[in-house]
Amino acid sequence: MNNLQRLELETKGIQLSQDELTVYLQENNLQPFDEYNPQSAVNKKNIYCSALSILESIANNPSNLKSYKLDDMTVSDFADSLMARIDQLDRKIRLLKDDDQIQNESTYLCCFVTRRCNYVST
Repeated sequence: MNNLQRLELETKGIQLSQDELTVYLQENNLQPFDEYNPQSAVNKKNIYCSALSILESIANNPSNLKSYKLDDMTVSDFADSLMARIDQLDRKIRLLKDDDQIQNESTYLCCFVTRRCNYVST
């Protein structure tokens, strides 16, 4: 799976051209046809940032938020749901750690376990 496919998966139901999706990816330091690496926190974070940019673009377009009612859902429900998703995605991005932070934690944990094991064995 490449970055473009992963972004399409994250933004399922939002119809954008491949060129538009490519711009969002490139603005977040990703190349669309590079292989998506799910183990990379930075790669995952940049995909989420791209999806967030797309949602913010939708929220910035007033024609998407005009007032009408369809069945039991009003546009205000759409706007509320959109803003809730933007907030949720923003929080998720802020809580994601970078690859360096994960590596530092792994090094610390390894050091802690090694010291503990050495302590127990003596």
